[in-house]
Amino acid sequence: MNSMSIEQYRREILKQNENPKVAKRNKFNAQKVDLDGMTFDSKKEHRRYIELKAMQQRGEIFGLEHHTKFELAPKIKLEGEKRAKPALRYFADFTYYISTGEYIVEDVKSAATRKLASYRTKNI
Repeated sequence: MNSMSIEQYRREILKQNENPKVAKRNKFNAQKVDLDGMTFDSKKEHRRYIELKAMQQRGEIFGLEHHTKFELAPKIKLEGEKRAKPALRYFADFTYYISTGEYIVEDVKSAATRKLASYRTKNI
């Protein structure tokens, strides 16, 4: 182990603060956007929010919510396990009602994401 003086240590800390670590990039290069105290996971999601907000103001939709949480399966404790398995949750980008009263759950996807088989809707 190398020893350093207090002055050397301070210089090293200053160097680190001048060159902060860059945040890990999103795998699809999405950039987070903050607006109205809300954080959007991408610019595309932010644009969609503005569209939906305008639709709500025109009365085309109502009850618009952002990042609505759905619990798909409750947490469970299996016999012989020390810890409980956590609940399975899904966070939708947007939820709202249309004029017919139908409840819409919407997830914004980029063109790159839509191509992935795991993200496509399967019609049975």
